[in-house]
Amino acid sequence: MKILIAPLNWGLGHATRSIPLIRQYLTAGHEVVLAGDGDSLALLHRTFPNLRVINLPSLELRYTYNNAQRGFYLRAIPALIRFTIADHYYLRQQLAIEHFDLVISDNRFGLFSRQTRCIYITHQLYMLLSKRLKLFQPLARALHACIYKRYDEVWVPDYADCSNNLAGALAHGGKFDHRVKYIGPLSRFDIFSKEISKRYQSKSSQYSVVAILSGLEPQRTLFEEALINRFREGDTSVLIVRGKIGYPSITTQIGPITLIPYMSDEQLLPIILQANKIIVRSGYSTIMDLAIVGLLDKAEWHPTAGQPEQEYLAVYHRKQAH
Repeated sequence: MKILIAPLNWGLGHATRSIPLIRQYLTAGHEVVLAGDGDSLALLHRTFPNLRVINLPSLELRYTYNNAQRGFYLRAIPALIRFTIADHYYLRQQLAIEHFDLVISDNRFGLFSRQTRCIYITHQLYMLLSKRLKLFQPLARALHACIYKRYDEVWVPDYADCSNNLAGALAHGGKFDHRVKYIGPLSRFDIFSKEISKRYQSKSSQYSVVAILSGLEPQRTLFEEALINRFREGDTSVLIVRGKIGYPSITTQIGPITLIPYMSDEQLLPIILQANKIIVRSGYSTIMDLAIVGLLDKAEWHPTAGQPEQEYLAVYHRKQAH
């Protein structure tokens, strides 16, 4: 079977949760082709260097420097419509050139076609808007449902149990279309056994605190600067993984803080298992990664300012921890 996998390039989360799917399909002997752009595609190509890649531009958006992203969402609507139409016509053209038996889109709205089986991955069946835009929330949810109903199946990377899950009300509590299937969490750490995790956790780490950064600019940089200011004058050993895929792997030292552009899964996992605290955005892929290796209780959640989904998930998992 020939499979096209195309994650959205908003941060690294959509790419990292594609990794276990790609591994599964390759192990089963299928041909996988990757589509995307930017750091997201760079991460997948770095993980699977032998796979063919197709450049598929993502929607280029930047958050504002302040905490209110209301203007961001309003400005994004026309661009999002153009992006969806462009993706749809791209797939139509690509299928005219070569056949794919399966197309998997991670949060790219337009990659559906009647010519082949198409799957849409999302953890957010219920779209959340900011309080000031809450009036439009039913409309946003209806539009999202119209989009995902164009796909043959909708895969939700979470547990089906309404009382024991990772996405909370984002993916539970309603009556959804028959296309919706809960497939369990998708994590890049899924190949590491619990025995390995326990062995690493029993050892002491050179870093007491590990911060893992990702997401859209300029909020990623603002978060990095805030962490440097927080720890630079102290004596706590801190590692900041900057989430910069294309940068040379050069380590920078600022007082007790070590900064590194990026770490592979094999490098990162032992370090976070041994750390006392893990500082992260409350993005859903990060939550799945920490959950799969039993580290949710070590997390200090920092939602991206003005992003309702992350704000909700941070509150939800803080409550789950108590």
